[in-house]
Amino acid sequence: MIQKLRQKLGQWQSFKNNLKNRSRLLYGIVDFIETILIALGFALLIREYIVMVSLVPSGSMIPTFQIRDRLFVNRYIYRFSDPERGDIIVFKSTTDDKDYVKRCIGLPGETIEIKNGHVYINDQLLILAGVDIQRDRANFGPVKVPDKHYFVLGDNRANSRDSRYWGFVPHDHLMGKSLFTFWPVSQMRVLR
Repeated sequence: MIQKLRQKLGQWQSFKNNLKNRSRLLYGIVDFIETILIALGFALLIREYIVMVSLVPSGSMIPTFQIRDRLFVNRYIYRFSDPERGDIIVFKSTTDDKDYVKRCIGLPGETIEIKNGHVYINDQLLILAGVDIQRDRANFGPVKVPDKHYFVLGDNRANSRDSRYWGFVPHDHLMGKSLFTFWPVSQMRVLR
């Protein structure tokens, strides 16, 4: 396999050298197209396996994010580790074909209950530093998070469709962990 690849690359280089001797203009065009194709290939690999850009589609994460904020998302982290409580994750919806951005609250095996807007995990009040849950006064649960699933909530819980409505997020729906916002530039910051 590697030998055949080396042979093909050698043939391609030989073709380009012959082309260079015949026509500098044609050689320049072929070399330019080759460079674009290689760059496009690397960009697609990076987007698929390393980093992607995500758009915040709704106000469910206000005040952490505003509608239409753009985020860089670490695509590879959840291939080697599991989400931690408080991570802001991007995942494929279990009910439609949309990507969502929410905060990971409940981990596999934990019991989640919401009383008057306050989250309890295994009967212990959850307080996440720097997270403002807005005006939520809802009650929910208790529910136990299944193995290889996560309970997620929006920070703007009074206006968020999340695990309370459509259930748990399976591990294989996770797309990545939000790293930082980059747009709008005035809101650029690393996420905690």
